[in-house]
Amino acid sequence: MGRAFEFRKVRKFKRWAKMSKAFTKIGKEIAIAVKLGGPDPHSNPRLRAAIQNAKGANMPKDRVENAIKKASSKDAESFDEVVYEGYAPHGIALVIETATDNPTRTVANIRSYFTKLGGSLGTSGSVDFMFERKGVFKLPAKDVKFDELEMELIDFGAEDIKVEEDEVMVYTSFNDFAGMQKALEEKGVPVTEANIERIPMTTKELGEEEATEVFELIERIEEDDDVQSVYHNVA
Repeated sequence: MGRAFEFRKVRKFKRWAKMSKAFTKIGKEIAIAVKLGGPDPHSNPRLRAAIQNAKGANMPKDRVENAIKKASSKDAESFDEVVYEGYAPHGIALVIETATDNPTRTVANIRSYFTKLGGSLGTSGSVDFMFERKGVFKLPAKDVKFDELEMELIDFGAEDIKVEEDEVMVYTSFNDFAGMQKALEEKGVPVTEANIERIPMTTKELGEEEATEVFELIERIEEDDDVQSVYHNVA
């Protein structure tokens, strides 16, 4: 069938793998949210955010509903949220958020990635102080009348707003996340993704070869099924 067919097939498999990883990540977030705040999204803002992110990732509605139902059962699988810290090559700080049913397995895997790819796993608090926890909302630019909304976003607690071609990024303090979430919902503003993220307070410039080494480690960590997010301070 030719090289073009093989190339398209490889790209399709990569896209499917990425989508599957996203669905697994959201499914775990739903499970944790239900465990902490119950299965009713009206009274559980973390669950509402997870459902919102599921829509943004095109996760089928029945799969979302099944995830909530499964998480509500008495024999539901339980996940621990564990954060790991360390250094990638060239002194780049990494913070890794995981959701795992087996922390022993997870830490062994994370340590092996660092060891094999030139990094070092650190102790709790070794690099997390280099990051701030911020609320991050992604709005589809085509559906948002930004000129009308900008001042209201600031009133709701927006600390920074970045407008790109296809999306508007809104940053809030950790404490203002819930307020911004509620305000956007009440105004009917579409949100494709809403998360609490770790934003580096300072960043480090790398050359092309150095960056390649760092992102090889980051990508390997991100492939792990227990990993939810990886944050770094590369400029």
